[in-house]
Amino acid sequence: MNESLDPKRLLLGKRLSTKKLEGELLPKTIALPIFSSDPLSSVAYGPQEMLMILALGGFSFLSFTPAIASVVVLLLSIVVLSYRKVIAAYPSGGGDYEVAKKNLGEKPAIVVASALLIDYVLTVAVSIAAGTDNIISAYPTLDPFRVEIAIGFIVVLCAVNLRGVRESGIAFALPTYLFIGTVFLMISTGLFKLITNQPIVAPSAGYEVVAVENVSNSMLVLFLLLRAFASGSAALTGVEAIANGVPAFREPKIKNAKATMAWMGGIAISMFIGIISFGLISKVHYLEDPLAQLGHELDGPQQSVIAQLGVAIFGDGSILFYILQFATAAVLLLAANTAFNGFPLLSSVLAKDKYAPKALLTRGDRLVYSNGMLSLTLAALALELIYQADVSALIQLYVLGVFTSFTIGQIGMLVHWKRGRQDGTVTKREALSGTLINGIGATMTATVLVIVTFTKFTHGAWLVFLLMPILFWVMYNTGRYYKAIDEEIKLDGTQFGSDGDYAVVLMDKLNKPQLKALDYAISVNHNKLDVIHIAADPHRAEAFKKEWKDYGMKIPLKIIESPYREFSTPLIEYLENHRARHGRERIAVYMPKYIVGHWWEHIFHNHRANRIMRRLMYVPGTMLVTVPWRMRSAEKFNPFLRAPLPGDSRRGVPNRPQPRKHHRGRNAVFVIEAKDDDVE
Repeated sequence: MNESLDPKRLLLGKRLSTKKLEGELLPKTIALPIFSSDPLSSVAYGPQEMLMILALGGFSFLSFTPAIASVVVLLLSIVVLSYRKVIAAYPSGGGDYEVAKKNLGEKPAIVVASALLIDYVLTVAVSIAAGTDNIISAYPTLDPFRVEIAIGFIVVLCAVNLRGVRESGIAFALPTYLFIGTVFLMISTGLFKLITNQPIVAPSAGYEVVAVENVSNSMLVLFLLLRAFASGSAALTGVEAIANGVPAFREPKIKNAKATMAWMGGIAISMFIGIISFGLISKVHYLEDPLAQLGHELDGPQQSVIAQLGVAIFGDGSILFYILQFATAAVLLLAANTAFNGFPLLSSVLAKDKYAPKALLTRGDRLVYSNGMLSLTLAALALELIYQADVSALIQLYVLGVFTSFTIGQIGMLVHWKRGRQDGTVTKREALSGTLINGIGATMTATVLVIVTFTKFTHGAWLVFLLMPILFWVMYNTGRYYKAIDEEIKLDGTQFGSDGDYAVVLMDKLNKPQLKALDYAISVNHNKLDVIHIAADPHRAEAFKKEWKDYGMKIPLKIIESPYREFSTPLIEYLENHRARHGRERIAVYMPKYIVGHWWEHIFHNHRANRIMRRLMYVPGTMLVTVPWRMRSAEKFNPFLRAPLPGDSRRGVPNRPQPRKHHRGRNAVFVIEAKDDDVE
């Protein structure tokens, strides 16, 4: 089939050579939207969740918003500074996982990895659900299709990312920059209105909110405030993605990654402060349970905080309001792109370290880790279906994983600075500043982790506590399995040399395919060669013995009795007995195999060779040689034997190898498939 018409090529684009990997690496302007869309977009739902939790205590509790927001901003600043240190010290792409592995050991590293993998899945689920929520805020009639919209966006994101990092970055850069520009325009317009004494009033400003949480004593008040802080800390999610994605940056990688981290931190903090400030100024109310808090149902879906600010500052129905909603929805949907880059990179590092299947280490046609992307997509789709794309429900699972990795990573960096100071690999000044920043970071993130665990456990975070140990167990035992395999197959001085070379050709009748298999066996010049016939039918065996003699064959024919009409078991017993008598003698088993060109032709063949090969794979010391006999139909449909079509080279279709004219007929090629004791 013409490769340019291949559906996979149409979806993903032309395959990229490994030599083009450098061209797929990212400049800072493209890396910012790819790796920062999650933390930048979290300002759309982090403040919203904080205001929602505070509103549970009544209108008066909103006065705590500035203090809680200030702590979140301080925490975000410390974490950004901390990860700049991680980028410089560990630029290979493992982030907190690599920090923990090199400084704290295997088990803490696997804890970090399990937390990060879960957090990446939740990043996709929460971002897509929040983006869908903002679309519905602008177009309430779409509310019944919330789940379908969310699923559709995940599938589209996966398809775009499978086309390659650079292409997805270019596609996602415009919406991210549009969001940043529109939010800053909204903040600037709000400041102008304040200076000129123009009113800024949110649609929900007139709500008379009733407390639904019991805040009758100081402990309950503290619990509600801590819960609001935990929800607001969602603004920190995704900060680690740049540290995990350093290998995707252009040279100089460390300098570019640190600069991108600084840009991301400055933009996110500015937008967070602006949204919180104008949320308070415009008297935005976002309610978890409108019926209980207001005493009546709302007329339609509740508008998001960003949507209410857009109405208050730009005006309801204005073009800027719809641009803001479009940009917010787009960046929230594309925030999942942070995970689509971070998850595959981290999973490839885990596969390299043998804590994950090796399939996650392979780059696809477009030089991306496509197996990791598909795994992430399936997990995110499952969450959207289970939680019906509900932001408030999904966000309860959020933050816990990322703060687990934050905390362990910061502790690992403290060990790094101490060790570096002792062995002289870092200067005294570097060690002092690193210890100070990472020490404060470890203290703050550990505190937040305790708060998040305490406040969110009964609200859904218990599921993360269940999943993390399961994922830890899977990765730990995957590592043990690969270690056992490595120990089994490593060189120990006994691998080479044998006591002989023996070949058998499995034959059932005299025909061209079977004689061709015999021809190849003879051409290899084995020390000893036998032809074996399995006597599943005694009458057929006698007839074959006569055919063999009449044909004048000089090679010994051995008839193996099969009273139960099996083919594999008698052959395996014969080979095992032969090997027991002759020690470490190598055995080659030759079998012909029909190659057909149409799917329906398979119905007319018994596939006995495949079944025998599958069982012979487990016989020690045995090599299987499949000698294909291509039927005429196979030649017609074999894409590797056709001549190049006009324009193939121009379209990037590789030239197909042509059969050499001196080959003996169309079946002069044979393939060695399965090898002795092959593990992979």
